[in-house]
Amino acid sequence: MSEQPSDVTTQVMEQPAKLEYPRIELVVSEGPDTGLRKTLDLGGMRIGTAPSNELPLRDRTVSRFHCEVRIVGNAVRLVDSGSTNGTLVDGVRVRDAELTTGSKVRVGATVLTVSASGERALVDLSPRHSFGEVLGVSVEMRRLYAILEKIAPTDTTVLIQGETGCGKELVARAIHDASARSQQPFVVVDCGAIAENLIESELFGHVRGAFSGAVGDRRGLFEEADGGTLFLDEIGELPAALQPKLLRVLETGDFERVGSSRTRHVNVRIVSATNSNLGEEVAAGRFRQDLLFRLNTVEINLPPLRERREDIPALANHFLRQHAQRYRKNIAGFDAAALQALLDHPWPGNIRELDHAVERGVLMAQGEKIRLGELGLRIDRDATSRIEDMSLEDVEGFLIKKAMARFDGNVSQAAKALGLSRSALYRRLQRYGL
Repeated sequence: MSEQPSDVTTQVMEQPAKLEYPRIELVVSEGPDTGLRKTLDLGGMRIGTAPSNELPLRDRTVSRFHCEVRIVGNAVRLVDSGSTNGTLVDGVRVRDAELTTGSKVRVGATVLTVSASGERALVDLSPRHSFGEVLGVSVEMRRLYAILEKIAPTDTTVLIQGETGCGKELVARAIHDASARSQQPFVVVDCGAIAENLIESELFGHVRGAFSGAVGDRRGLFEEADGGTLFLDEIGELPAALQPKLLRVLETGDFERVGSSRTRHVNVRIVSATNSNLGEEVAAGRFRQDLLFRLNTVEINLPPLRERREDIPALANHFLRQHAQRYRKNIAGFDAAALQALLDHPWPGNIRELDHAVERGVLMAQGEKIRLGELGLRIDRDATSRIEDMSLEDVEGFLIKKAMARFDGNVSQAAKALGLSRSALYRRLQRYGL
């Protein structure tokens, strides 16, 4: 995704569709909460001892926010949330793994069994393969578009959650552009980039003499956004002292400039975003729970690029067209090796990293197609030489380690890449102590 204007417009497929997925339950089969069961929905399920989790546990060996289970496409995925004691699936410690019926998930002294009720549920998928400047044809993105279509025309507050570089600001702008406020201002505030002693003045303005350097009255960003949308990026970085004032504006539209007793009123829609776990921030006392409830009337979870790899070719070619035009270069696309590398790369920086890689490729390209070496992706070139001195068993263990690292601990993807079944890979992981 890119914030620059482009030639991409919202496109619509011929027919809408629905995603059918099984109703999955997680049942506590061992531990203090034995017998507790919870149905997994598309919003996901956070597991831990904090009361705000969808599945709160009493097990003291479980972290406050231990792990999370989500439906991704037609798969059920578990991601460890950086827990102290780790998460095991069928006896193997994992960071990211696909669950199937009967899988045993151990968190601390608690064991959860994955159970299928036999029933199936349907969720709408939009016929679009773009929403404004937001691009993607994957199931995850079409599910997102279906939500955006419903909420964009309203004035409801929206909280966008996702990793750095996923395109949260672009989604916020798309919501604004598809709303009745589209002809009014769209104002962006990076709450993590403004000094704590200045952010109140930035948001609400100030009057002359309010503090040293305030030589005149100044409108704040709420007033600048009046009638439109205010996008509060990195909302989790908002200082605690300012949170009650933001809550007041959300509830009443009223505020005062710094140094003034005059109450002003604005009509602003709030869209916020974060890459942090606000539930964990609430539990730690750093974020107000009532403010979180007010911000996340609708919560959107933006998938990382590694969970929507089928979108990579379209995104890469979109960025290629932009940068080729910018640098006035005639480039037709990517050669086969370069495109495969784009598909295989883990993209920790998500779409922003992909954009930068393609820009570098455009700058370095010597021909009509970008080659692998021109992308600047980091590749382990010493792997082959190290294998020569290994035994057959060492080679197998080495390749399994590489596959697990390549797919960030995802057992299902690693097994597919190695040509093994999940159960066969699990056995090898146990054999090699991995």
